[in-house]
Amino acid sequence: MSMKMAPASMKRQSKSEFKDKEKPAQIRNSNIVAAKAVADAIKTSLGPRGMDKMIQDGKGEVTITNDGATILKQMKVLHPAAKMLVELSQAQDAEAGDGTTTVVILAGSMLETSQKLLTKGFHPATISDSLLHFSSKAVEVLESMAIPVDLTDNASLLKSANTSLNSKVVHEHSGMLAPMAVDAVLKIVNPSQDTNVDLKDIRIIKKLGETVEDSQLVDGIVFTQKTQGYGGPNKVEKVKIGLIQFCISPPKTDMDNTVVIRDYAAMDRVLREERQYILNITKKIKAAGCNVLLIQKSILRDAVSDLALHLLAKQKIMVVKDIEREDIEFVCKTLGCRPVASLDHFTPESLGTAELAEEIQTGSSKFVKVTGVQNTGRTVSILLRGSNKQVLEEADRSLHDALCVIRCLVKKRFLIPGGGAPEAELSVKLTQYAHTLKGMDAYCFRAFAESLEVIPGILAENAGLSPISTVTELRNRHARGETHAGINVRKGSISNIIEENVLQPLLVSTSAITLAAECVRSILKIDDIVNVIR
Repeated sequence: MSMKMAPASMKRQSKSEFKDKEKPAQIRNSNIVAAKAVADAIKTSLGPRGMDKMIQDGKGEVTITNDGATILKQMKVLHPAAKMLVELSQAQDAEAGDGTTTVVILAGSMLETSQKLLTKGFHPATISDSLLHFSSKAVEVLESMAIPVDLTDNASLLKSANTSLNSKVVHEHSGMLAPMAVDAVLKIVNPSQDTNVDLKDIRIIKKLGETVEDSQLVDGIVFTQKTQGYGGPNKVEKVKIGLIQFCISPPKTDMDNTVVIRDYAAMDRVLREERQYILNITKKIKAAGCNVLLIQKSILRDAVSDLALHLLAKQKIMVVKDIEREDIEFVCKTLGCRPVASLDHFTPESLGTAELAEEIQTGSSKFVKVTGVQNTGRTVSILLRGSNKQVLEEADRSLHDALCVIRCLVKKRFLIPGGGAPEAELSVKLTQYAHTLKGMDAYCFRAFAESLEVIPGILAENAGLSPISTVTELRNRHARGETHAGINVRKGSISNIIEENVLQPLLVSTSAITLAAECVRSILKIDDIVNVIR
């Protein structure tokens, strides 16, 4: 009896061991499927002929875009592995600013390849090590095909900005937005010294009304607020600008305290004192020579009272109130003025100077524009217009991507062809390199090299071409040594993509492959998901 029971207990034990071995594979498979689903959701929006997505949030707000990072940020992704792909697109957005859709599709394709390798019995650690080797080799190949660019060569910068804008909703305005992006970046960088661009020095002001074509690069600063005070000036020449952080309104008691007034004489005295207090402030402001006054937004009490506005208007001082705290640094840098926190420090030295400040009417709203700033800092303002909210928001995102592309060229001054050419070249070169390797590494290399062809395949599919025949022809052209052969979606054929002016920064492609490989390696290393209940 006892002899019969022993095999049964052994059987139970072996079954439980088998289950433990199966669980990591199931978790890995679940992670890969979830991440691939995210990549599949946005692949139709890749390239100049890619489709747009309409996203509606919980409040009913509608966003129309084909920017990968924006789509994924708005999607409510619950699976932890899928969230990693959302973070991946945000990392690409921060690093390069463009190629956010590409990086997610690459990661999805690499995960699909990894899944095939796993089913063939490859260990996740082996695949992960091969992928690390693969990404470093891919960066070498991309650098070997890069074309050096000089920041003084305006035409090359324009080509790369145009390539970025051509795949956007507002692509028909790329002829106007691309030069604007190039000029904005070149105004704030020193080409011989700078290796980075702080995009906070480029301020994009969105104003509803007119069309995108009416957008302009402002050599100065624009305030979205209108001027305050009835009867005050709407246009001032030879401007002296002051920026104050104190309030021009009667002081208030603390929260817990109250002032009790029992008769009219006391009330009159309080009102007289208030008027005198405000009059003294306005006289001192005028005495310093200020004729345009900017007032920081105040929370605890009114930044400026009606009486103060009346007195300032009588003294012919233009007032713009509610300047946000986070805008103070930009305003000071642009106008060359100093923020003043107390009246005693309001001196002529703290003022900025400019040629003209005027209030401009646009449709139903107004804004204030200051131009001809004398000691201007290295900042620039772009006034962006749009006929409706969706177009305006998308123009803002597209312009940001174009600015990021120029920033990439300041960081790493190399261009590579677009149109699927770098991915096809990588696929061919790395397949050839795989023949020099031995064992599992060679097999993994070949599989990952093939997975890169997903980008030209989707570009062709989105342009209405046959993906199989297009990718096959592209592969043949690159095997013959035509490094710059890419998919020309306008003509629907394979051509020298550099002659078509389709260029992109090297940094966009190198960071896309490096970040995608890192993300896939992280997902492969996960063998269990532990939920912590709080």
